[in-house]
Formats: sequence, C-alpha cells, structure tokens
Amino acid sequence: MSQQENFRQDDLVRLSAAEMAEKIRNKQVSSRELVEAELRVIESAEPSIQAFLHVSKDEALAQADAFDTRNAAGDTEGLPELAGVPIAIKDMIVTKGIETTAASKILEGWVPPYDATVITKIKAAGMPILGKTNLDEFAQGSSTEHSAYTTTHNPWDTERVPGGSGGGSASAVASFEAPIALGTDTGGSIRQPGALTGTVGVKPTYGGVSRFGAIAMASSLDQIGPVSRTVLDSALLHELIGGYDEHDSTSIPKPLPSIVKAAREGQRMDLKGVKVGLIKEISGEGFQPGVQARFDEALKALQNMGAEVVEVSCPHLSYALGAYYIIMPSEVSSNLARYDGMRYGLRVMPPTGTDQTAANMMAATREAGFGDEVKRRIILGTYALSAGYYDAWYGSAQKVRTLIIRDYENAFKQCDVLVSPTSPSTAFKFGEKMNDPLTMYLEDVATIPANLAGVPAMSIPAGLSDDGLPVGFQFFAPQMRDDLMYRPAAALEAALDQARGGPMLQSMKTPWLESLAK
Repeated sequence: MSQQENFRQDDLVRLSAAEMAEKIRNKQVSSRELVEAELRVIESAEPSIQAFLHVSKDEALAQADAFDTRNAAGDTEGLPELAGVPIAIKDMIVTKGIETTAASKILEGWVPPYDATVITKIKAAGMPILGKTNLDEFAQGSSTEHSAYTTTHNPWDTERVPGGSGGGSASAVASFEAPIALGTDTGGSIRQPGALTGTVGVKPTYGGVSRFGAIAMASSLDQIGPVSRTVLDSALLHELIGGYDEHDSTSIPKPLPSIVKAAREGQRMDLKGVKVGLIKEISGEGFQPGVQARFDEALKALQNMGAEVVEVSCPHLSYALGAYYIIMPSEVSSNLARYDGMRYGLRVMPPTGTDQTAANMMAATREAGFGDEVKRRIILGTYALSAGYYDAWYGSAQKVRTLIIRDYENAFKQCDVLVSPTSPSTAFKFGEKMNDPLTMYLEDVATIPANLAGVPAMSIPAGLSDDGLPVGFQFFAPQMRDDLMYRPAAALEAALDQARGGPMLQSMKTPWLESLAK
C-alpha cells in the first residue's frame, strides 16, 4: 500500500531516479504518484523553462497505472532497477503514437508507427514517458535556439541558453520536471547542455547503445545516451538501454561492462590505482577563468582520493573541430535529402504561376520546412561532397579522424581515463552568438573529439563558476570500457557533494516548485 502522504510532491521530485526506484520497490510510493508529481512541476515550470515540445500526460498516467497493477500483483521480478520511474525523451527519438518532429516544421504532425529500440526497452521496464523534449532543429546547434517551435531556457538563469542541441532534456532534468531523460549526442549534444545546466550527461561508446529509431543527423557520429542528476542514475539508464541490437547495423555484438557496479564502487571515493590523463590540448587557453578554476579543483579532488594524474598529449585534437564541421554537414546533407515532401512530413506546393513539378515542390517544401542552421549545414555538406572537392575536404577530414582515433588509443596506453573541461564557457545569454556561427561552433570544441573517435564520454557538474553558473568536468574512456569512466565520475561527484554539503542542483532557485510545497 502506498504511503505517499508521508512525502510532499516537491520532496518526491527532488529525489534521484535511484531513490524513486527504491521507494517504488518498498511500496512507499507508486509510479502514478511520481508521474502526477512530475506533471504538476511541468505545468508550473513550462511557462518559464519550455523544455517540452509535447507532454504525454494521458499516456504517462496509463503506463504508470499498468506498472502499478503489475507491482501490486508481484509481477515485476526481473525488471530493471528503474522500473516505474518516469522519463523524458528528446524529440529526436521516435515514439510510437506520440508526435516526433526533431523540432522541425518539416516533420510537424508526424506520428511514428514504431518505437526506437531504446523506447521499446524503456516501455518493457515499465517507465512512463512524460513527453518529448525540445532541441535544436534536427539536433543542429549548441544552444537550443534553433528549434522551430520554442526556445528552452536554462533553469539557473532563464535569460540564458541551456546548451544544445539537447537543451530540452537537460533543462527538464535540471528543473525537476523529470528525474531522468534520454538525449542524442553527435558532437556534444548531451554533455554540453549537461555542463551548462548542472546535470550529468553521457555519450556511450558508439554502437554500445542502439541507434535504431534515432532520427539521423550524422550517422557515423550520432549516439543516444542518458541525461540525469546523478552518475548512478545515468549508469542505471545506460545499462538498461545498452547492448546489441540486430536492427542497428552499427551495433556492437558484445555485452556491456558492469556500468552500475562501477558507479557504486566510485561512490566509496577510493581511487587508488586509477590513472587519470589530463589532455594537454583541451585545457587552459580559451576556457573561461571560472571554468578552468573549477576544473583544476576537481582534478585536485581526484588526486586526494588516490588517483594519479599524468599529462598526455593528443596532438591532432586541434584539428578535430575543422574535421567535424566537414564530416558532420556532409552526412547531414545526405541524411536530410529524404525530407522531400514526397513520402511523409510537410508538403508545400509551388506558388501559382510556377511550374507544378516535383522538383519545384521539393524546393518549396525544403525552403519552408528547414530553418536557417539546417540549410547552412546542408549547403556546406553538399559543397564538401561535390565533384572536385570531395578528396580535398571530406577525404582529408576522414584522414584527420583516423589520426584522432590513434591519438586516443595511444593516450589510453598511458592511463585509464582522460579528462578535460566540458565546455569552454558557462551558459551565455540568448542571441549572444546567434549571428556568429563560428563562435557558436567553438562551444563544442572539447566534446567533438569523442564523437569522431567513437569513445565514451561523460560530463558531470564540477561546481559553479564565478558568475554563479554551472561548470562541467568531462571524462573519456576507451571504446566499450564505459565502466572505467563511471567509477572516477561517481567518486568525484560524491567528493564534491560532500564538500558543498549536498548536490549542486539543490542550491538552485526553483520558484516553479513553490506551489508543490504548499
């Protein structure tokens, strides 16, 4: 029997996903009560945060009720630990029966006839889906200002961006509208918003989590991953969604390492025997002083727990940004060619007086359906792939990618994990970088290399900068050794929480929660 009267709704939503799961197992709270509490936060917060494109209230309540019925009957044995815990989904991941737009007008109104593999696993675990979160259109951006529908705000300061492209998922988790979420990471789109909102963001090994059902942006770079408030929550979700999938040709046919076990080991704050590599090329110059200061303090905390820190060089990382902004737009150009008005999504007929041809219809549809940033990247990618430029641009970028992969391989011969700041700056104000795409692109300078190399990476909160805004600390691990980054990440999280007297997000002002406290 539920004992929900012992928990105020504002207390419930502040619990971690792991804590919620424990209370569900102990019959102290029901899945429905958690969903109802989160829906109340969403109703209160959305006017100022705007993290969601679609809130699936009825579906979430029905899913919660179905789980509670099973739980009451004792029919939940064998379900993952997060069973019954509500979750938010980035609108780049298809959900059967729930509109999926990739935050683009060209997919407005499209309701997928199938679920992504990760959604199938989430539903099988009895996790209610709260809704679909906002993003930069087709995940192309570093601020979530390029959505075709709304602009998501950073809960730390609603006049600032939450990062991108997955600002919706990060803001939903940071503002307590959802305990946990899914995102996609092509060049840092989980980790960079994590750094700017004070959340944990994980990009798994490429191929370690199925991409089947993730709307393609750049297929050799895209990766679905967890967004959470704690390292353990990310580990629990990562382990749930990970593993081989025959529907995904890039899926790795190997079992996941023991990610949750590694996170729980890290919580003991003992890192003796762990060797941490400080990447010389992603630190110092170009990073805000407050960002660098929090990074240095976190590095010292790792040493105080017994970790050995050594400096390593990845000499070709200085070319990563240039290589990425050739490879990524090239794949965008190819992947987005399918949105032509012929098969699904938006269709715009040519204006009166213009020949009513298929070619003109496609041109009118793409002109009306795509935003400026998407068009910019399609044009750049088409140019890079064009005759006469393919070898000079795309071919050269792929060679640089190979050199970066080798840099990581050599670095991991010297240490267990690599570290760097996640983002060079804290959250910037809306419009500050919109008219300067190159400056905006530089926000991903520290996150992009992991996508090019296919290695796992994670951002955790490192504290607040001098401006009172969150800073991210980033870990990298070798391919398919995601567990190696979870142990030091959980240890650092525990040490920083201990030093500040609690989780950083608990210090954030949350006026939208005040109504729940009454």
